Amino acid sequence: MGAVRARIIYTDLDGTMVGPRGSFWHTAGRELTDGPAAALLELHRAGVPLVLVSGRTYDQVVEAARIFAADGAIAELGATISWGGGRNTHRLTGELPAEFGDRTPMSVMAELGVVERLMADNAGRLEWHAPWHRTHETDALLRGRVDALAVDAWLAERGLGWLTLKDNGAILTTSRMTLDADPQPPRVYHLMPRGISKGAAIAWDLERRGLTAEDAVAIGDSVSDLEMAPAVGRLWITANGAAVDGMPGLIEAVPNVDVTAAPMGEGWAQAVRASL
Repeated sequence: MGAVRARIIYTDLDGTMVGPRGSFWHTAGRELTDGPAAALLELHRAGVPLVLVSGRTYDQVVEAARIFAADGAIAELGATISWGGGRNTHRLTGELPAEFGDRTPMSVMAELGVVERLMADNAGRLEWHAPWHRTHETDALLRGRVDALAVDAWLAERGLGWLTLKDNGAILTTSRMTLDADPQPPRVYHLMPRGISKGAAIAWDLERRGLTAEDAVAIGDSVSDLEMAPAVGRLWITANGAAVDGMPGLIEAVPNVDVTAAPMGEGWAQAVRASL
């Protein structure tokens, strides 16, 4: 695959740009490194805009954008696009039924009791991703060990096919979790309307900027990050993401994806330098 010189870079945060426990200064093995910071400095000196694309909330991503001097922020897996230091926003609603008007998807899901029913049918395998779930407006932020496709089928059977469960990658097991014991790490999931994705948000943002997919590079680590591929010229997946069960086959099916040699921030730095 030929090199793609980026005019803009879109990047996931957790497990991609930042490493264990959200640290920008630690490798996947928890050793100190200034590699990602050096690559970020090179990116800014080259004048290439950086846009953060995350499952985090709007306020969290906008604040992170200020810290990393990013040019924009996309929150809740593509639901909210922000620019101008958070002064301007655009929201995607996806397939949220028109009957719910301008209500937030979370308020609709709460009224329908969707999450509670789903967790009851997956007791010990699915729970709120507490405490971070409390401020999400577009998606129900969950964690556990379930088959996302099976959950989508469960939703469709109950007339809720406008919703989908998105896998946003593995996380560390902690004492605050009440999931059943399992050797496999738990994963973060986003229950949200179909039609909202990181890729759709990037496509909208590129059009706003007067750029095309060929101008853009994206970097990620999870299944949900593969949705960025159609919107950009090149998608990089960090080594830690590519090593997850099932990811190699998914990556092979996407023609414009490359895998970094290193995991997390070190891999992110490699992808940035390869794009300049």
